[in-house]
Amino acid sequence: MTTSNAGGDVDPAVREELTRLRDSIDNIDAAVIHMLAERFKCTQQVGRLKAEHRLPPADPDREARQIARLRALAADARLDPAFAEKFLNFIIAEVIRHHERIADDNAGGGTPSANRTTTFSAGE
Repeated sequence: MTTSNAGGDVDPAVREELTRLRDSIDNIDAAVIHMLAERFKCTQQVGRLKAEHRLPPADPDREARQIARLRALAADARLDPAFAEKFLNFIIAEVIRHHERIADDNAGGGTPSANRTTTFSAGE
């Protein structure tokens, strides 16, 4: 959310620093999106492999290990571990949903890439 100063009385040096910081934030956001896209490409491959070998879409043991690992990484990075866990739980839920869809497509004889455009998801 951006607030504006209608009076335009902001010191030019402050405005320049604000612009510099916002540009950095925009670059980081772009990098996060690209990293998530790469991660999702991998989880799609995991989903197909699981479906081909009739493995369950979810792996609670792996998920618990990943959550513990991410919480520790977050703490080391001085990021709230609870936030990191919520973020990973969101990703895991989305990945499981996609793995279930891939498994359903596989059981029905279809291939997800042939049936629809694949939206990448996270979890694994």
